[in-house]
Amino acid sequence: MTSHSSSDSREPRTRVRWFILSMVFLVTVFNYVDRATLSIAAPAMRKDLGFDTMTMGIAFSAFGWAYTAMQLPGGWVLDRFGARLVLGCSLLLWSVLTYLQGHVDLFGPSAFAVLFALRFLMGVAESPAFPCNNRLTVMWFPGRERGLATSVYQSAQYFALAVFTPVMTYTVSAWGWHYVFFTTGAVGVLLGLAWLRFIREPAQDPRMNEAERRYITEGGALTAMPERQSEVSWAQLRAIAANRMMVGIYIGQFCLTSITWFFLTWFPTYLIEAKGMSILKVGLVAAIPAVAGCVGGIVGGLCSDWMLKRGCSLTVARKTPIIVGLTLSSCIVLANYVQSTQIVILVMSLAFFAKGIGNLGWCIVGDVSPQRSLGLSGGVFNFCGNLASIVTPIAIAWMVKEKGSFDAALTYIGALSLLGAFSYLVIVGRLQRLEATPQA
Repeated sequence: MTSHSSSDSREPRTRVRWFILSMVFLVTVFNYVDRATLSIAAPAMRKDLGFDTMTMGIAFSAFGWAYTAMQLPGGWVLDRFGARLVLGCSLLLWSVLTYLQGHVDLFGPSAFAVLFALRFLMGVAESPAFPCNNRLTVMWFPGRERGLATSVYQSAQYFALAVFTPVMTYTVSAWGWHYVFFTTGAVGVLLGLAWLRFIREPAQDPRMNEAERRYITEGGALTAMPERQSEVSWAQLRAIAANRMMVGIYIGQFCLTSITWFFLTWFPTYLIEAKGMSILKVGLVAAIPAVAGCVGGIVGGLCSDWMLKRGCSLTVARKTPIIVGLTLSSCIVLANYVQSTQIVILVMSLAFFAKGIGNLGWCIVGDVSPQRSLGLSGGVFNFCGNLASIVTPIAIAWMVKEKGSFDAALTYIGALSLLGAFSYLVIVGRLQRLEATPQA
C-alpha cells in the first residue's frame, strides 16, 4: 500500500483541465462572433433593407429579450442535464440560426420580422452558454487557478472582436453582408460536433489521471457535483436572488455588461457615422479596443489569483480588480471631448482594457454560489447582467435619434461604469459561499 501511494505521488499530473478550458474558450469565441455578426452587417443591411436607427436598435435587442428571459430556465436545464450536452446542443442550434439570418432579404417586407424572430431564437439557444462555462470551470479548476481560468474564457469576447471583426468586415466588403452569417454559422456547426465528441465532465473523463484528479479536488474543484436536480423550488430562487451580496453582484454585472453591448452593437456604426470611417477601416480600428480588452481580461484574472496566493482574502482578491476596472472604464466619456480619431480609439481601448480587468463576475459566482444550485445561481446572475442586452441597444438608439449624436450614449455608459464600481464597493460586502439553498 505504501509503495502504491508513493508511486501515485510521483505520477505526473495530466493537464486535461487546460484542454477543456481551450474548448470552452473556442466555443465562447464563436458565441460572441455570432452575436457580433449583426453589428458588422448592420450598415450594409440598413441600406439594402431600409431599416432606420430605431428599427436597427430593436433588431439588436431581439437577442437580448430571449437571452435574458431564458436565463432561469437555462440554469434549470443545466442543473438537470449537465454542461456537456446542454452547451453542445445549444452551439449547434445557435449556429444554424446564425446561418439562416443571411437569407432574411428573401422575405421582402417581412425581412425585419424574420430577422427579429431569428435573433430572438438565437438568444434562446445561447442562454445556457455562460452558466455552462461557469459550471465547467468550477468542476475542473481548483480555487487558486479559477480566476485565471475564468478570465481566459471571458477574454474570448474580446478575442472574438479583435480577430474576427477584420475578417467579417472584409467579408462584407468582398462578398456582401449575407456571407458573414453563412460562414460563421457553418463554422459553429463544425465546432458543436467537435464539442460533443471531445468534452466530458471530470467524473466521466478517462483522460484525466489520479494525480490531476487529486490536485483539482484538494484545491476546491467540485469534481463530484451533487446529484442533478429535476426541479427547482421558489425557496431556492428567493434564497439566491434576495441575498444582499448577490444583489450587489447583479447590479455590478448589469453595468459591466452594458459596456460590452455598446461594443457588440453600436460601436461599428459609431465609427462609421460619427467618425466617417469606411467599413474596411472600421474592421481594423474596431479590433484595437478588443485586443486591449483581451489583455485586460487576462491581467485581471492573473492579479486576482496572485492576490489570493499571497494571502489576501477572497473578498479583496476578487473585488479589487472589478472596482478598479469599472472605475477606469468611465473614461469612455472622454471620447466626447476630443476630435482626433487616434485619441478616440486610445480612449475606447483604455475603457475596454479596464472593463476586461473587472470582468470577474463569473468567477465570483463560482466562488459564492450554493453547490447544488450552480446552474440556477448562474442563470439569475446572467439574467440580471443581460438585461443590459435589451436596454443598451434601444437606449443608445433613442439617444442617437433624439440628440443626433453619440455623446449622450457615451455619457450613459460612463455613468453605469461608476455605478457598478459603487455597487461592488458598498453593496456586495464580504464574499462567502452561500449555504445550501432550501429544497422547498
